[in-house]
Amino acid sequence: MFQPVYLDHNATTPLAPAALAAMLPWLDGLCGNASSRHEYGRRARQVVDEARQRVAAAVGAHPTEVLFTSGGSEANNLFIKGAAASLRPGLIGVSAVEHPCVLKPAAQLQRLGWQLHTLTVDAAGRVETDDYAALLAQRPGLLSVMLANNETGVVQDVAALAEAARGSGAWFHSDAVQAFGKLPLDFRALNAAGVHALTLSAHKIGGPKGAAALLVDKRVELQPQIAGGGHERGLRSGTENVAAIVAFGVAAELAAAGVAERAQRMRQLKNRLESGLTVIGARIFAVDAPRLPNTSYFAFADIDGETLVGKLDREGFAVASGAACSSANPEPSHVLRAMGVAPEIARGAVRVSLGEGNDEHEVEQFINALRATVGRLQGLTAMTV
Repeated sequence: MFQPVYLDHNATTPLAPAALAAMLPWLDGLCGNASSRHEYGRRARQVVDEARQRVAAAVGAHPTEVLFTSGGSEANNLFIKGAAASLRPGLIGVSAVEHPCVLKPAAQLQRLGWQLHTLTVDAAGRVETDDYAALLAQRPGLLSVMLANNETGVVQDVAALAEAARGSGAWFHSDAVQAFGKLPLDFRALNAAGVHALTLSAHKIGGPKGAAALLVDKRVELQPQIAGGGHERGLRSGTENVAAIVAFGVAAELAAAGVAERAQRMRQLKNRLESGLTVIGARIFAVDAPRLPNTSYFAFADIDGETLVGKLDREGFAVASGAACSSANPEPSHVLRAMGVAPEIARGAVRVSLGEGNDEHEVEQFINALRATVGRLQGLTAMTV
């Protein structure tokens, strides 16, 4: 009997069994506020600190550089707004293909006297070097360029961009939410190149929703964006989500341990997928740029992406028409628009993001279902012309 196939791992991943097992005792039986001074609180503090050590070790950071937050959006906002609050208003640069949780807080700084420079990208989604050099010449105070794009999977050379910015004096941040678990991450090496902060999220790596982290160089002065009890070294108040943080630590350890093998396997599946897409006539975006091993973003002429996603869902295949958080927005992807893709093509965009649970048989099933669905839709389009 056919089982539904999940192909939307960039939106969220299934909870890893080991992460679930670590989490369950703190949802049923164990309790304690990690700030309490009795035995229950001390035990909660101990497991939070152990999780902090695991997350740090997974990405080559020091535990004191790990700040737990409720999600990647909060972590990105904490850096952008928190770092800006410690500086005189100046110039902030972000790439045009950033996630909205970077673009929107950066735009909000304009009301506080900051100037915003949105870095252009080329047709493959990479930051334009000339525009970047022109920005650096203006000595920005803050920079944020994501390591891997959630829609296209394009990987930016963040280390080189940060290295180039060292003389500008800017604090450099990178959203690494999509990269973690799919690419090796070494915060110590990135920090040496000039990256001062990195964002991670648990639910993209087999952990639970509700836990994430901002890795931040201790030289960066951040102003807290949530005032209260002074948790997370006074930088993020709010009682720690012990269960989710414990599971995050386990998921981070697993993600780092198997990253090379996982990437190789995902790349093989993606290559098979894209061979099939090419035969069907899909336009695959960003093929000329380095991309995540699990992500393929494509479109078919004259076929609406939302319609195709809905048809495939009824066939039992879960894919996306873009970023999950912006799926209610009917406008074409801002990422594809920044890459110069025509609106009528961008509206047809569909993303497949593979995960550990997928196999070659499922990819073949998907290609067959996609071929049949596209054929029916193209037939309907021809009838209406």
